[in-house]
Amino acid sequence: MANVHKPIKSGDDYIESLRGRDLKIYLFGELIKEPVDHPIIRPSINAVAETYDLALREEALASADSSITGLKVNRFLHIAESAEDLVLQNKMQRKLGQNTGTCFQRCVGMDAMNALHSTTYEIDEKHGTDYHKRFLEFVKMVQQENLVIGGAMTDPKGDRSKGPSEQDDPDLFTRIVETDEKGVYVSGAKAHQTGCINSHWIILMPTIRLTEADKDWAVVGAIPADAKGVTYIYGRQSCDTRSMEEGDIDDGNAKFGGQEALIILDKVFIPWDKIFMHGEYEFASMLVERFTCYHRRSYVCKTGLGDVLIGAAATIADYNGVPKVSHIKDKIIEMTHLNETIFAAGIASSHQGQQMKSGVYLNDDMLAQVCKHNVTRFPYEISRLAQDIAGGLVVTLPSEKDFRHPEAGPLLKKYLAGRKGVDVENRMRILRLIENMTLGRNAVGYLTESMHGAGSPQAQRIQIQRQMQVGYKKNLAKNLAGITNDIEEPVESSEYFKRVFKTKDSVL
Repeated sequence: MANVHKPIKSGDDYIESLRGRDLKIYLFGELIKEPVDHPIIRPSINAVAETYDLALREEALASADSSITGLKVNRFLHIAESAEDLVLQNKMQRKLGQNTGTCFQRCVGMDAMNALHSTTYEIDEKHGTDYHKRFLEFVKMVQQENLVIGGAMTDPKGDRSKGPSEQDDPDLFTRIVETDEKGVYVSGAKAHQTGCINSHWIILMPTIRLTEADKDWAVVGAIPADAKGVTYIYGRQSCDTRSMEEGDIDDGNAKFGGQEALIILDKVFIPWDKIFMHGEYEFASMLVERFTCYHRRSYVCKTGLGDVLIGAAATIADYNGVPKVSHIKDKIIEMTHLNETIFAAGIASSHQGQQMKSGVYLNDDMLAQVCKHNVTRFPYEISRLAQDIAGGLVVTLPSEKDFRHPEAGPLLKKYLAGRKGVDVENRMRILRLIENMTLGRNAVGYLTESMHGAGSPQAQRIQIQRQMQVGYKKNLAKNLAGITNDIEEPVESSEYFKRVFKTKDSVL
């Protein structure tokens, strides 16, 4: 991998580490020679760079002491050793959302690493393999060099009614196509991959529960982002070409952006020391469920974006001269209530974290599902209220070129004036930020990603249903109502309430 010779420290170091790699990237039908300098790609790189700079500015928040290497490491590379570690992940995620107003792309790698810590341990426990040892060596390497890790779970899936082995095209799920004494070769694709081009390494994982017939698809391995046989096709985003225009007003958020791409894998080689699952199909569901448990509460990052959007809505209300109007204040209160409800579920999930056999801490699954389910809804309402407060100029505002024009510009400054004393350009900038987050490039990270990232709404509802323990709750109600002549309801499990009521002295 190009330019990674010593540990990365700053955001600038990170940006330089991405230069000169032999990545095969298509964007608008053309191969990109140097993605670092491409105006559409660069804002997403800047967002990742901020994860490094935050660790320098606020070490206690964004760094941690690793028992694996004995080093102080970026929290995105840390294996959670306590519930407090999980909580600090959430606080870091919110802060980065506030700082960038977009997806900063590193949560998926962090959550994949933590999920693999316990899953590899338990595969070894059953099968006598050495995946956990291999995985820890990989963790040591990435912590020592301070690298960005991407997690690739989502396959294209083809016909959703069929499993991997039933597809007409077996490559619609990533699979092993060849094995030799040195390692394995995989083919397939990974869709919607956040930050993949900005990663140094990518961990490939199964995406669904697998059966014995799906053994060839039961593979987990780490590959360099510039591995031979990897092709990236960059995803389009609303208003993305504005980044290629002169000026920065129309971007809304010119410095920071998100990134998604389709990864094509054509007989990509993975050496044995980077293989962490090879045919143990029965553990695919464990890995998926643990990863999504971590990742669904990681969506507290959206509260940082929500903070920015609430601030933008309050600012435009002030610029419009109506900050004290009762219905405006009430809408901002509602936006805040929704935003904090997301944060409450996510951070509560982390506070309820429990230690796994491997030593890693896993957050509470039920509350993680509730957190992500709130995220599939509340950012949309927050965005609607922001647009309501902002007014129609969010979608009818003329371009920056018009604003800079010698004839049109003075007219815009005259007729787009708001409250006395407010610079018209500032009013335009805050309107463009609201557009950016609710309709433009960063609506990808704030809205659609909130809907589908880490699983669509039905995925959370299924997990909530599995854990809601209706039988237990019916028995509680019958007991208080004095019903003694009815059949006692079967209790599916009391694990959730054991976690809720557990204290240090509890024996459960």
